[in-house]
Amino acid sequence: MPEAQTNNNPLFLFSYLLGDDGHGTPLDTGAVTRWTPADGNLWLHLDIANRASREWLERDSGLPAQAIEALLAEETRPRALVMDSGLLVVLRGVNTNPGDNPEDMVAVRVWIESDRVISTRRRRLLSVVDIAAALDEGTGPQNTGALLAGLVNRLAHRIGDFVDAIESQLDTIEDEIGKSEAGPVRARLSPLRRQMAAVRRFLAPQRDALDRLYRQPASFIAESNIHVLREEADRITRYLEDLDLARERAIVLQEEILSNMAQEQNTRMYVLSVIAAIFLPLTFVTGLLGMNVGGLPGVDSKLGFLSSVVVMVVAALGLLVFFRSKKWL
Repeated sequence: MPEAQTNNNPLFLFSYLLGDDGHGTPLDTGAVTRWTPADGNLWLHLDIANRASREWLERDSGLPAQAIEALLAEETRPRALVMDSGLLVVLRGVNTNPGDNPEDMVAVRVWIESDRVISTRRRRLLSVVDIAAALDEGTGPQNTGALLAGLVNRLAHRIGDFVDAIESQLDTIEDEIGKSEAGPVRARLSPLRRQMAAVRRFLAPQRDALDRLYRQPASFIAESNIHVLREEADRITRYLEDLDLARERAIVLQEEILSNMAQEQNTRMYVLSVIAAIFLPLTFVTGLLGMNVGGLPGVDSKLGFLSSVVVMVVAALGLLVFFRSKKWL
């Protein structure tokens, strides 16, 4: 689903007044400026690559300096911080934008108060787009705590899809080992290991952030939403364990591929060694009889060539019998 600004708002990607029935009412800039807590719960989503949005956040949002700095940060790490005036949450989601790498996780920064949510992004995150779509359809969050819980749920859902896709690809590679060429299979396995490492880098701190959210929740987050956060923290933990297992599987598969390649190479070298051993005495005989000196046996005999061939065949057969007796062949 494309991300579109509500009411062509130049400052906000999404600006909604949350309704008790799950519907969101889009607001223009003037309505956002006139908004008061008595009007209901407000959600604003900004693109901080937009200069006007950054200026509004710095001058007109009324947020603490620490919150503004976090919402505008270039690089972020998942974390949760409860402050006197609100809750600051930074989360990461799998990059499902077309043409992008899934492991290049997209950050969403969220400031939450009892009656207002301000979120920012630098790149599109489909989990946020899903919430806006739900508000348009009347199935969206009804308050700020529910919006946070819904966002965490959608992020976890897409992370789960990513983990399932990784495991499915590993299953396919596992089935192809021994049946397909090792080179292409190995080339598909290496990017999977890089993806798992990149995603796991952010999942571990995200799990810790969610743990902190439900263990030390803000006072305005309802118990039902705290329960959702607890379940999603457990879900992220399970995905981390699945990624760890998938990483171990990838290592084992890569070792198996390397072992098969080494075995194939050893088999080829063994065959070449046997062939060289068989032709070694033949080469010796031909080299000996090919010397241009007097006194070579069979030079004046009509049976000289036939005798040489018989000697070489007998030598080759003798080596073959010897190799078979030693079970080398």
